[in-house]
Amino acid sequence: MNDNESIDPMELRFRKAKYRAGHRGTKEADLVVGGFFDAHHASWGEAELAWFEILLDEQDVDILAWAFGTKEVPAHLDGALIQALKKLDYVQVLK
Repeated sequence: MNDNESIDPMELRFRKAKYRAGHRGTKEADLVVGGFFDAHHASWGEAELAWFEILLDEQDVDILAWAFGTKEVPAHLDGALIQALKKLDYVQVLK
């Protein structure tokens, strides 16, 4: 039996999402997508996690444009979670 067989399927999905959120390929996307996950995932159920998994399949340039409000959010992602992403209050800025 491998380690993944003993983990709850939702927990495994959260772990995969956390990794994908924090390893986007650019520091900016890591901060926005990873920071959003870290700040909000504890209150998520299946529907919110499913939305986030769909978001993770999008291009970083699009996610950042939606977060910064420079590009219209597609209908399949629009809603309360994208509005929370747009607040950017979860991004830690180091001085």
